[in-house]
Amino acid sequence: MFDYDYPLYRPPSEAKSLIFQVTLGCSFNKCSYCNMYRSKEYSERPWEEIKMEIDLAARHMPGTTRIFLADGDALNLPTDKMIQILDYIRPRFPNLERISCYAMPQNILKKSPEELQKIYAAGLTMFYIGIESGSDTILKKVTKGATGQTIIKSCQKAKDAGYTISCMIILGLGGKTYSENHIEETAKVLNESAPHYVGALTLHLEDGIRDEFLTKFKEPFVPIDDSEALAELELLVSKIEPATQVVFRANHGSNAYPIGGTFPQDKQSMLEKYHISSHILNFAGQLALGDFESNTKLNQLASDQNLKSFCASLVGSK
Repeated sequence: MFDYDYPLYRPPSEAKSLIFQVTLGCSFNKCSYCNMYRSKEYSERPWEEIKMEIDLAARHMPGTTRIFLADGDALNLPTDKMIQILDYIRPRFPNLERISCYAMPQNILKKSPEELQKIYAAGLTMFYIGIESGSDTILKKVTKGATGQTIIKSCQKAKDAGYTISCMIILGLGGKTYSENHIEETAKVLNESAPHYVGALTLHLEDGIRDEFLTKFKEPFVPIDDSEALAELELLVSKIEPATQVVFRANHGSNAYPIGGTFPQDKQSMLEKYHISSHILNFAGQLALGDFESNTKLNQLASDQNLKSFCASLVGSK
């Protein structure tokens, strides 16, 4: 329906949302692990273009319940323009339940508490925030443009203004060298910020960004394998102790194993699933190397009731 400026991205949970591109690209665009907007020069779209697309969507999709404001930097818009857009959207979609956008920590911090409250009151109620890592060492190496403390402050500032926040972390971002530091510090940031939702994905360097990432890292980068990614997940879950309820998901396509739950009540069951998964991965690796004695071990494991429950939960999550 729209002549989108591609590439176009949105969070997995916004798969059914109506998308309005109110900005193009990313105003920062320096994160060494991110290739999403490298083909675009950041710009704010003219009001008349945005208004025309809202009118068109209102005629053809009046029953829309969710709207996502793209590209990667919608919150960078001047507050008055953002409110103008939101005020125009709301009355034209009577069934609207939620408007959301990506939000960088620095853009949240640039807005005053009053500005954030006004934007929230106008209808933008959810931010997707990339934490990536809580380690200042890693954040500097990947040129994130943020520190652990600025991420915590931005999350708390958004929550204080009423926003629902969904945060993302990247497994393997520190490679083998910084794996433990990455998870330990990320858990600290998650515990202090206590987002409503946390998603974990695994680092994947596309060809267009790989050389830049390796150069900016400034030392040899050794990627983690699937078993090490699972170990990072297990350590992260074991370290998360939020003061409030947090929904956790590691079901992104980049992850080897789709596991999730809600803290604090599901913490132990998630750890049990990670433990079983690591056994399966270990045995599968032994079998691939010709260790046929693992057949006996795998048969024993397959009879375990916890494993059966785990497999049933995976099937049920599809």
